[in-house]
Amino acid sequence: MYFFERITKFDRRIIFLVIGLSVILPLLFRVDMPVDVTQEVKNVYDRIDELPEGSIIVLPCEYAPDTMAELEPMLFAVLRHCFRKNIRVIGCGFFVTGVTLVEQELRQIAKEEGKVYGKDYIFLGYRPYPAVVIMSMGQDFRQSFPEDYYGTPLDSLPMMKNVKNYKDTKLVLTINATSGVDYWIIYGHERYGFPLAIGVTAVMAADYYSYLNSGQIVGIIGGLKGAAEYEKLIGQGDLATMGMNIQSFVHLVIVLFIVIGNVGYLMTRKKRKGLE
Repeated sequence: MYFFERITKFDRRIIFLVIGLSVILPLLFRVDMPVDVTQEVKNVYDRIDELPEGSIIVLPCEYAPDTMAELEPMLFAVLRHCFRKNIRVIGCGFFVTGVTLVEQELRQIAKEEGKVYGKDYIFLGYRPYPAVVIMSMGQDFRQSFPEDYYGTPLDSLPMMKNVKNYKDTKLVLTINATSGVDYWIIYGHERYGFPLAIGVTAVMAADYYSYLNSGQIVGIIGGLKGAAEYEKLIGQGDLATMGMNIQSFVHLVIVLFIVIGNVGYLMTRKKRKGLE
């Protein structure tokens, strides 16, 4: 009984230490937890995987450093998949605080995969008023983006020859932590009818399953788990897989402490009642 009394008076600093170790140890001794691939993530993967070489997808990314931990691994996995399949990418971003971040990430993965700017991918950059921009891109990308992010005229980029609007692309996949997802559904897909997939934070994902069920979007990559699922599909566990390993270990430790704490409380209460 002394043991259970000690549990109820456990020093919280020890708990913090154990939680810290449960974060550090999976980084030092990597043991990948099993990842089950959901159909909504596989739908996105299959849609890209089935595209013929040379196809173009539009990849709008709207997030900032506060949601980077969930969405950056997602972008990395999608870009690696596209570049390895020789799918060309038109990147853009309508969230001003995240534009330079997305540009750096796009350039990083393109360099890793040996892709050439202007031939294999481009980055259009930022424009305000996303609803207006999305609709104008449906007429001609050049209406909102006569030049790319670096000031190069679109017509001088080899990849953009004979590419006018969404009709010349195969998919729009927005990786998004904002209400911009709704703009792509309402002003993009509903107006122009292009296939649309989304990658969103975990707390946002539940809001969009009705659009998946209605066929308005072809798939959803939801949060860090969705990114880990996509990494599994491309055969390269990276940031998301590592993050899920850490998250799983931390959750197990927290649940263990909750169970031990409750057992200790019930046992000491039983003892007190027996003494009354």
